[in-house]
Amino acid sequence: MIEVADLTKAYGPVTAVDHVSFSVNEGEILGFLGPNGAGKTTTMRILTGFMPATSGTARIAGFDVTTDSLAVRRHIGYLPETPPLYPDMTVESYLDFVLRIKNVPGDKRRARISEAIEKTNLGDKGTELIKRLSRGYKQRVGLAQALVHDPLVIILDEPTVGLDPKQIIEVRHLIKGLAGTHTIILSTHILPEVSMTCDRVVIINKGKIVAVDTPQNLTTQLKGVQKIRVEAQAPEKPFQELLAQIPGTSSVEVSLARASGHVTATLEVASGKDVRSLVAARIIEKGWDLYELRGVSLSLEDIFLQLTTDDAAHSQASN
Repeated sequence: MIEVADLTKAYGPVTAVDHVSFSVNEGEILGFLGPNGAGKTTTMRILTGFMPATSGTARIAGFDVTTDSLAVRRHIGYLPETPPLYPDMTVESYLDFVLRIKNVPGDKRRARISEAIEKTNLGDKGTELIKRLSRGYKQRVGLAQALVHDPLVIILDEPTVGLDPKQIIEVRHLIKGLAGTHTIILSTHILPEVSMTCDRVVIINKGKIVAVDTPQNLTTQLKGVQKIRVEAQAPEKPFQELLAQIPGTSSVEVSLARASGHVTATLEVASGKDVRSLVAARIIEKGWDLYELRGVSLSLEDIFLQLTTDDAAHSQASN
């Protein structure tokens, strides 16, 4: 449904997007993840026809975003980081205005407006002036305008900005519900949005893609360190010293549970080294009681930090 090849955008000597290539399958939710300034918004603006690329190509629903820009816009819904709202219009009149721009026939507009209001949980706000709505409701109106014309592709740039925790959960459920019938790109720097919503992840850093995979595969396949959690009945300092001597250990973080008196430690060891049996043996040799010993999967946050530091990004790109 979406094909991007060697997409590049340069502002003079600064390259904001550097030979970016990825694809999105029909009905898939793709998370476009990166720190602020990584090139996410610039890529979204190119895909939606807001600005031209310096070089490279992008096609949506078979149409080139440069040579067939109007055709592309008919097939996409776009929520930019700042929702494109007209504050002196009511919610319903604004959505009707959007449908007119999209050339949706008059006999279909009423139903589309009602469906968009229902999907975005705008409730009885349809006759309210947009300027009187809270920031959270304005964000919902922005979501409604992105999907009101039932597009094949929906591109969302930071869709949960300004929402409270309850509203964020509602938006996640909404986005998940759109999968299958719509192809979605979700651009964000908020890690839970990706892990809880997306089928695949593209991680971009300084304009370059540093990883493309499912969240699950990224947590199991990324080269680097692995973590081991240990809990025992032991004196805190000797316990930390013992674990630090385990071959391959790069760091040990220890905390003391005051209620139980147990000591908990998280070890970082080189990937591929399973030292759990050695850890257990050393603890038993000391006569300490062992309560827990298990591997800890890398979180998406761990992966994100690894891939968006200079050394890690360079290493991943060269593999």
